[in-house]
This record gives sequence, structure tokens and C-alpha cells, in this order.
Amino acid sequence: MPRWHRRPPPRAGPTVLVTGPQAVQHVLARHPEWYVERSHRARLLIGDGVLSGTGAAWKQQRRLLQGRFTGTGMRRYERRITEAARTTAERWAGYARTGQTFDVGLEMRRFALDAIWRSLTGHPLDDRTDRELAAVGAVAAALPTLPADATDAREAIAADPARIDAVARHAIEAARSGPAGPDGPGLLHVLTEAATERPEYTDRLIRDELVTLLMAGHETTATTLTWLYLLLDRYPAAAREAAVAAGGEGPVQRRQAIQALVHETLRLYPSAWILPRYATEDDTLAGYAIAAGTDILVCPYLTHRDPKLWPEPEQFDPRRFMTPDGRPAHPGAYFPFGVGSRACLGLQFALRESSVLLEHLLPAYNPAFRSTPTKAAYGITVRPDGPTPAPLKPPLT
Repeated sequence: MPRWHRRPPPRAGPTVLVTGPQAVQHVLARHPEWYVERSHRARLLIGDGVLSGTGAAWKQQRRLLQGRFTGTGMRRYERRITEAARTTAERWAGYARTGQTFDVGLEMRRFALDAIWRSLTGHPLDDRTDRELAAVGAVAAALPTLPADATDAREAIAADPARIDAVARHAIEAARSGPAGPDGPGLLHVLTEAATERPEYTDRLIRDELVTLLMAGHETTATTLTWLYLLLDRYPAAAREAAVAAGGEGPVQRRQAIQALVHETLRLYPSAWILPRYATEDDTLAGYAIAAGTDILVCPYLTHRDPKLWPEPEQFDPRRFMTPDGRPAHPGAYFPFGVGSRACLGLQFALRESSVLLEHLLPAYNPAFRSTPTKAAYGITVRPDGPTPAPLKPPLT
């Protein structure tokens, strides 16, 4: 079971844990207007970005961004994601030549940050920006341990937001006046152009959207990919199957096998492992009376490990996602990015970048972990609680 880093603050009303698929759908998809986000845990970092917004303002923000992360919009990022994956593969080729031990988790973070940075700005991630944006991960990891008082919390992490703000200011100025990147303008240009017609898009809101996309666009993907490699180390038979599938013939089959790896990892370690909501109306949920004022905790982490839904739920078995009857049919049984109107905007982006990177790495490289974390840390994401050092050995074929 997850552990809290500090005792949650006292609550005015009762708290209800929601894990059943029907109840999940009721809360998140059918009646999101009755079960609302009261205050996002990352608001201290992301301000009024789309992840923490509410009401009419949130709808407008989401509408502006949504088309950029689905369908035709996603094709704009294909080349940028591929270039980030190639850059990572080149680094791994160097590690393989020298036998160097490196941290797999840090490599996954670097790749995911490069992919979202290219998509936002049109430019590859440089070393200085990478160092400065380490503050995003530092703040996200610290959030569960910060003081409950907002002023005290800001003082505890004052240096990190200042570094993030400096990077954001520079990126916004460059988007307005600098040359487009090698792949053309990025998503940040969409936000700066919106400011010319929409007065609500102040520099502060553009900053908040930028930091939101940076945090959501790399922390979750990096964590998922790190877990995936740790799971392959723990389950060598699955690792051999993955290496063969990734290096085999047939792009459709390769992609399906790699996507199954990603989905099974997300089943065990969902990007959004807990989704807090607040009941604004009296309701009946799964036969139980819910009073207005009740705090609701929807928990994908527990739903995905329910043995009534997932046979042998603690086992890593990507084949669940490769056969028609391998997973529960109910949409509320698997929702690693949430479900309904507030589901993660970046779902398709995260799945695509994960798949592209694995297409480059799995056939050629196999990390041989020197040590692995013995537990998980439950914060904004559920992440390995420790370093992941490894040199590379020949792939499992």
C-alpha cells in the first residue's frame, strides 16, 4: 500500500476511496460536474496551468491545447520525438562502447525532457537548460513533504521555482522574438500568439502553461520508462520476448508488442496513481450515500491491482494487452491517465514518445542493473525510490 510522507491535513468531511470500475466511471466520466478538483497538489509549481484550472477558464485553456495533442496535431511532434530518441540512442551507443555505468532513470528523464522541450520550443534540449529544469523534478518530488501552510511551502523551495521561472522567461521571450527552431515553431508559439487575441493569456498564465506542460510532459513518461526497464530486469522472459519483438520484422507487430510493454507498466505504475475529487452534491455511488462535502479518492493504482479484474495482478505480463480478452472490457478498469473530461491531455504524446524510444533502444541495448530500488515513493507520481545504476550488456535475443 502507498505510504504518505507526512500526515494529511485535517479534513472537514468524510473521505471515500473509489476503486470499482463502475464507480470510477460515475465519478470521473459521467458526473465530473458533481465531483470536482478542489486544489491540485502541484499548484504551487504550475499555478493556473491547465492541469489545475477549473470552470470556464479551464475549458478555454483545454480547448486551445487539446487539438495539439490528438490526431493531426500529434503528427507535428513525430519528427521531434524521433530526434530526441536518436539522441538518446547515440548516448547509449557511447555507454556500450566504453562500458560506462549510468543511471537509467536520469537517462529516461533526459529523453522525455528533450522530447517535450523540442515540442514546446522547436529546439533540442541543451545541457544548461537540462540542469536548470532539474528543479521541476525536485519540486515535484518534494511536494508531498512540504508544510501544509502555502507561505511556508513556498519558502521551503524558493530557489527551485526561481530557476524554473528564469528558464520560462527566456523561452517565452525567444518564442516571441527569436528564430524558429530547426523543426519550426513549437507549442509555446501557440500560447504567445493566443496572447495577442486573448487578454487572459498574460505572461504569468503562459508561464504556468509552459511549466505545466514541462512537468506533465516529462515526469510521468520518465517514470514509466524507468519502471519498464526495472520490470524487464525482474522478468527476464518478458525481456527476451520484448527484445525479439522490437527487433523483428513487421512494423505493426513491433509497435503492438512495444505498446503492450508500456501499457502493462502503466497498469502496475499508473501515471496518475491517485485522483482526488470533492463532492459538490449529494449522490449515491455504488449503492452508498455520498454527502456533499465528501472527499473522494479515485485510485487507479488499486483498481489496476484488483484480482477480480486482473488475474495475478502483481505479475508483469504484457500479453494482457496483446489478446482481445486479456484485459477487462470495462473502461473504468484501466485508466492510467485518468478518464473523462479531465483525462490527461498528453496521453497520446506520452504513449508515442515511449514507443519511439523503445523502438530505438530495445533491439540493441540491455541495462544490467548494479542495484535496484527496493520500494516506491508515492508523490505526484509513483516512482522508484532510489537510483538505477547500470552498464549495458548485449540484448536478450
